[in-house]
Amino acid sequence: MGRLDGKIAIITGAAAGIGKASSALFAREGATVVMADVKAEAGEAGAGAIRAAGGAAEFVTTDVSSEEAMRALIDGAADRHGRIDVLYNNAGGATPKDGKVTEMPLDEFWRTISVDLFGPFLGCRFAIPHMERGGGGSIINTTSIRALTGTAGADAYSSAKGGVIALTKALAMQWHTAGIRVNAIGPGMVLTERVAAMLDPETNPIALKSLMGPMQPDDIAYLALYLASDESRKITGAIYPAESGASAH
Repeated sequence: MGRLDGKIAIITGAAAGIGKASSALFAREGATVVMADVKAEAGEAGAGAIRAAGGAAEFVTTDVSSEEAMRALIDGAADRHGRIDVLYNNAGGATPKDGKVTEMPLDEFWRTISVDLFGPFLGCRFAIPHMERGGGGSIINTTSIRALTGTAGADAYSSAKGGVIALTKALAMQWHTAGIRVNAIGPGMVLTERVAAMLDPETNPIALKSLMGPMQPDDIAYLALYLASDESRKITGAIYPAESGASAH
């Protein structure tokens, strides 16, 4: 018996990294996974691999910063499967254009906000009514160590991920009576394909502060699995640092 047997789970940013690892893990634990990403080829391949391994998965090309795309993703999943039990707002990330507030291009700030904060906002906006009608559910948002501790060099990303923490706590307060739990995970350095290409673990300050070394996507996926499962049925409004001890000193 899987820990997510019978659950319908939507995971954004699912074509690679943490989202891909979480999709595979959720499916192995019995969920039907609706994978969403802007990268259609990689996303379709990931869903196909899950189905080939005996799991249930489908892929929907989705720009999380688009109201129309997010509404179509979530309403479509609810129409096809009858309900939504889990929403994992995982999509996001910074780019090399991010930096000091006095220097970064302003369009980079708005790009980051639209993906990293507005995307989760839209996901919650459209998923909550379905979860309320279904008697509850679990929303997992992705924040960052950059919002949990002071780190330099990505002020747009830090701003967006700080907003995710505030949104998580506000929604947990408002929707607990409907049986909807809202929590967030704050990763540190996770060696996804994108991060490994952008940052050097030998010199990056967050990696150097990570007491047990940089993390792998599966390390975050297992925490998300707990929050998606009924094992965390009394957990809401919590922000889970998942950063290999980087904020402990």
